[in-house]
Amino acid sequence: MATKQKTKPEIEDRLLVIGCGMIAREVLAVKERLGLDHLELTCLPADFHFRPDRIAPAMDKAITEAKAEGYRHIYVGYADCGTGGLLDRVCEKHSVERIVGPHCFAFYQGAEAYAKVGDADMMSFYMTDFLCRQFDAFFIKPLGLDRHPELVTDYFGNYEKLIYLAQTDDPALDKVAEDAAKMLGLVYERRSTGYGDLPQALANAASAAADH
Repeated sequence: MATKQKTKPEIEDRLLVIGCGMIAREVLAVKERLGLDHLELTCLPADFHFRPDRIAPAMDKAITEAKAEGYRHIYVGYADCGTGGLLDRVCEKHSVERIVGPHCFAFYQGAEAYAKVGDADMMSFYMTDFLCRQFDAFFIKPLGLDRHPELVTDYFGNYEKLIYLAQTDDPALDKVAEDAAKMLGLVYERRSTGYGDLPQALANAASAAADH
């Protein structure tokens, strides 16, 4: 984490969100919408989405460094995200909170909505605004599908549907998701979720920071 050039009193008054790089744009959008001027954001690499074993140790280090810099109010911008409870242990160790839920696909839809559709979506491949923007970089090239399109069935053959959880209304992103569904041979569904539970989670964290 880069050292923040602030005096200690200023740092102590601010809320530091240590989040997943996949939701950075969304956290900043919520910050602006809610006027959370005292919120700062730093992120762990977005590709930890595919390497959940790296999340907990990296978060442990990031929180330790942030506290050493003087931050008293820290919020973890992750759900469990495949860590199998290891991230919760880090949160408990440092007495910090995280976003509630198993993963971003859940909190974008909202906890109640996800609880209703989670089982039905078991065979679905989720995409978000970030994953639409980074579809080539995160899927096509790493999986070699640009060179070997025949591997699509090997990687995605167990899925039945592609569900685009749209945080914004962007025709360009819609097209990416639709084209991806066609390429992968999946039924396409778009759900306009907005930011789901994220605004309330950040608002609660900011309020808690202000009260201490």
